[in-house]
Amino acid sequence: MAKNMNLKLKVWRQKNKEDKGRFQIYDATNVSPDMSFLEMIDVVNEELIKKGEDPIAIDHDCREGICGSCGVYINGRPHGPLREITTCQLYMRHFHDGQTIVIEPWRAAAFPVIKDLIVDRSAFDRIIAAGGFISVNTGGAPDANAIPITKDDQEWSLDAAECIGCGACVAACKNASAMLFVSAKASHLVRLPQGKIERERRALAMVAQMEKEGFGSCTNTEACSAECPKGISMDAIAQLRREYFKANFKVRK
Repeated sequence: MAKNMNLKLKVWRQKNKEDKGRFQIYDATNVSPDMSFLEMIDVVNEELIKKGEDPIAIDHDCREGICGSCGVYINGRPHGPLREITTCQLYMRHFHDGQTIVIEPWRAAAFPVIKDLIVDRSAFDRIIAAGGFISVNTGGAPDANAIPITKDDQEWSLDAAECIGCGACVAACKNASAMLFVSAKASHLVRLPQGKIERERRALAMVAQMEKEGFGSCTNTEACSAECPKGISMDAIAQLRREYFKANFKVRK
């Protein structure tokens, strides 16, 4: 049985958007290797509260790797050292006794820090609102076999729809680009019959909103895909580029 660990946490503390923020050192003692990363933070926060200190603010919800709200930088990588997992699914057995762990919020102008490790990701919501929808006709639902969809299109749509909007792609990109997120949210609709009605409007509107929010340009370094907890492929970006160019061509005509 693995013994418990003692760790040093170098945590970014920032009171609000106006505060400059700074790193602060905390001791995490007697940490079980079977704890999740968030459970370890919970234990540290309990000790801070006992001392009358302000606990570390960190966003989380499902703790099942589904919602993505737990995203933070851990030792220089979004969600930590492992691939295709969220922070809440990272366990302390992947660290070692005496290790220093640096914990930071996402670093992007479009993701302003609310407090400590929590950032405002409402820019993603506004991008989806700009075009991530389909027209729905009222009435009864059509029969499941009435609209044939090829297996390739089905698989493509399901793969792209796995995006949980955590923002790791933005955090990993040196330009803080949101292209992987936007392309996933646009591409999962474009190959389905229901999503083709707004395909040109969707591509133009979502890209325009992305630029309005202040995200950077895509660098094609593939860091976004490498750090995506759901393994969204760069093929989604290629699909969005095609949609965007076609939509621009039609508008100019």
